[in-house]
Amino acid sequence: MEKIAGEIVLSSDPGKTLRKWREEFGISQQDLARHLSISPSVISDYESGRRKSPGIVIIRKIVTGFLDIDEENGSKVLKKYDLGQKSDCIISIHEFRSSMPAEDFMKLIEGDVLNKGISMDKDIHGYTVIDSMKAITALGSMDYLKIYGWSSERALIFTGVKFGRSPMIAIRAHPMKPAIVVYQKPEHVDELAVRLATLENIPLLRTDVSVTQLVERLERMDL
Repeated sequence: MEKIAGEIVLSSDPGKTLRKWREEFGISQQDLARHLSISPSVISDYESGRRKSPGIVIIRKIVTGFLDIDEENGSKVLKKYDLGQKSDCIISIHEFRSSMPAEDFMKLIEGDVLNKGISMDKDIHGYTVIDSMKAITALGSMDYLKIYGWSSERALIFTGVKFGRSPMIAIRAHPMKPAIVVYQKPEHVDELAVRLATLENIPLLRTDVSVTQLVERLERMDL
């Protein structure tokens, strides 16, 4: 509950993030409103931005509603986000205690932006380091959700990249989007990958820092 509520509160568009999580739980506005004993128009107004962003107290009630309804349905969604067993394709995954400006993140990993002109006005709430070859061959739908941890506002760092098409095609096809995508020592970055990142308004970075150094730097930053 804390992780989901925190992402909504810290989001630059709380209504959009609220809607994303409601849809992720497969709950209609009517069912959520009925559970909370409020009008569906209240939920609609929050999500569309017509009503002032709800405070943390209201957001906690809404998120509790997500969890209660999911529990009634067998906790199907929360089981997908169970990070107790990490997927084989995930090298490292971590949530920051406080958000990190994208510009600072880029400097920390010595990253270069491949889709020039893209806005870096974003905050990073965590990161996931992914073995791209294992992801291609073994990443199932539940594992795909696990790479986002408890916030999609994160950096997805792909290792073992040959051309970079597959990661961006997968990201393009899924409704959940990361804040930043990083290719660690790619052999080559295809123009299609750069174009897809630009279409999704996602900064695509390249770094030549080793995986071990990347993880050490990111973990040290959050001490």
